[in-house]
Amino acid sequence: PPSLPLSLPPARKHPMSLSTFDDLLQAARQQPEPQRLLFVFASAELPDDATPEQRAAFAGGRGGALVPLMCVDKTPDELPGFAALAAEAAQFGKPWAVVFVAGMSGQGGVAPSSAQADAPLKRMVDAIKAGTLGGYVPFDAQGRAVNLR
Repeated sequence: PPSLPLSLPPARKHPMSLSTFDDLLQAARQQPEPQRLLFVFASAELPDDATPEQRAAFAGGRGGALVPLMCVDKTPDELPGFAALAAEAAQFGKPWAVVFVAGMSGQGGVAPSSAQADAPLKRMVDAIKAGTLGGYVPFDAQGRAVNLR
């Protein structure tokens, strides 16, 4: 059965390849087996118990807690590019700061189904809530790979 983490390399391990979402999309299309991409959109929020220093950093565009807002799965062929993904996300009216991406590899020339993506998407949401981000490639709202510290 298909499994996480990514069959695509995280950006920080292979800086040559994934600087934008469209780079990832191209890499997914070039995999030997068809892929299903998993997306979790998250906002950055300031926790209620934030210190004054954390509040100042957040006001300057740094820090905060990542809160998953919505998720979806797509095959690379269903997405012409980042603009299409961002436009679809905008239809839900929830502003987001980062989208986390993971990939599931198919078998025998068949991409994993949406039903097969349900459990891995739930695990992604739970991991992001817990702050465990290592297996996912994050992109900002302009489609640029980001390094979350």
